[in-house]
Amino acid sequence: MKKIVIKTLSCCSIVAAALMLQSWMAGDQTMTKENGVTVINTTTLGKNVQGYLGTTPLKIYIEKNKVVKVEALKNQETPKYFIKVKKALLEKWNGMKVKDAQKLKVDAVTGATYSSNAVIDNVKLGLDYYQSHK
Repeated sequence: MKKIVIKTLSCCSIVAAALMLQSWMAGDQTMTKENGVTVINTTTLGKNVQGYLGTTPLKIYIEKNKVVKVEALKNQETPKYFIKVKKALLEKWNGMKVKDAQKLKVDAVTGATYSSNAVIDNVKLGLDYYQSHK
């Protein structure tokens, strides 16, 4: 009986170690560097932030503590409305210091409120993540 328990515990330990190693090897892709620019990917951060039809992940590019640009990633939002959101919102934070961009109050695009709010929430999540992990 003791041998079975010991073997079971050993197997569980090996499986747990393998899972930890696998997650470590995959790495955290939330914050990366591209040509000296810090890039925050909100795919994981904003997994619970819903637009009208699903999540609205973004990449936020930051250089020298200033937002360079915000880029929308693949999502399931209605293209007709999401184009309006991209045109109206994504450049709002460009050129701003991160701390100022975090405080910026941005209005949603009429007719695309859910998508707009999801983008705004994702930007906030990404900037907050940057501030706490830089």
